[in-house]
Amino acid sequence: MPAHVLDTLDVALLEALRDHPRVGLQEIARIVGVARATATARLQRLERAGVVTGFGPDVDVTAAGFGVQAFVTLEIAQGALEEVHRELAALPGILEAHATTGSGDVLCRVAASSHEALQQVLVQLNHSPSVVRSTSVVALSCVVPWRTLPLLRSEAAPGSGRSPSYR
Repeated sequence: MPAHVLDTLDVALLEALRDHPRVGLQEIARIVGVARATATARLQRLERAGVVTGFGPDVDVTAAGFGVQAFVTLEIAQGALEEVHRELAALPGILEAHATTGSGDVLCRVAASSHEALQQVLVQLNHSPSVVRSTSVVALSCVVPWRTLPLLRSEAAPGSGRSPSYR
């Protein structure tokens, strides 16, 4: 599927939604300086293209009681990616997992309520017949949280036709 090229209006709409997640489309359109129909059509197009995948809420797992996080690199048995996918999806503490290049095969982000709970997740991972080896790194603090807007802004196509009054 080809990548969707965003223009400055798309990015402005996404930024307004991020900054004001509880307001309606009429207010988003006002903030951005376009008609409500324009904002609605653009957001629907972004949803259909898979650019917008949800509308929150964003959850801070640390504030929710899972203050211990780690990044775990898994080396897996040849051809076992589908099995590992099923096993990882079944573990609630796995926040995300990515197939990677390099010395490891899968990089997981894990959250737990304590070091003991993290150890239990690591033990579960190592019990998998598909996991040959795991290496863990405990995260001490978040330096740059997950974000997308700076990247989108840096590559937005000019000429959106939106009002110059927005930001």
